[in-house]
Amino acid sequence: MTATRMLELGRVSRSSFYRFDATAVPGPDTDMDLRDAIQRIALEMPSYGRRRITAQLRRQGWTVNPKKVHRLMREDNLLCVRRRKFVVTTDSNHGRKIYPNMARDMALTGLDQLWVADITYIRLREEFVFLAVILDRFSRRVIGWELDRTLEDSLTLAALRMALSRRAVQPGLVHHSDRGSQYASNDYTKLLENNGIEISMSRKANPWDNAACESFMKSLKSEEVYRNEYRDLAEARSCIATFLE
Repeated sequence: MTATRMLELGRVSRSSFYRFDATAVPGPDTDMDLRDAIQRIALEMPSYGRRRITAQLRRQGWTVNPKKVHRLMREDNLLCVRRRKFVVTTDSNHGRKIYPNMARDMALTGLDQLWVADITYIRLREEFVFLAVILDRFSRRVIGWELDRTLEDSLTLAALRMALSRRAVQPGLVHHSDRGSQYASNDYTKLLENNGIEISMSRKANPWDNAACESFMKSLKSEEVYRNEYRDLAEARSCIATFLE
């Protein structure tokens, strides 16, 4: 078949035909390490925008400009994490109400006395996703979780709703988390209060206050995540569900 006939059948111009390279394949994402660094900062500092994240990256030794950071944040669905103003404000970055730490003095004797919650990110081949979990502190069992591409409040709300569907709330149950904006959101705190659950949050700049959940996340990463290379969100969800359940 002549080139002219192929052009007619394909309905393409001669210039487009000769520009096409059939052997070309997409190369690896050269920005995965940078994306990794951005994810870490965004999880630690949910209120940071592109300028503050860029400044933090530069302090860590990266040579990067705000436009590129903004592009990567947009591609990785991180632009939803913004500073939001509420009537009640405290010393937190996000301006949402912060609750005192009630968990550190609790002496647990059974199930459903203390739930602890946390978020981590998981690196797939070409993107990042986020995992929110809720543990029963006494049994150290995962009772609620959600895996998604977004850090919006819907992520933690889904994990909380799963926990509520699986457990009967006992009088005096305490929910403990860090001060992240997702846990301080109006929808999240209202759902806890409407179910008679008391709210507890870690002290400022004190990672030990939520050590149990952070320890679990470390085990999850070392025993499951780092041993696999998930192709996509569906495969990650299937494998992590098996581990968690």
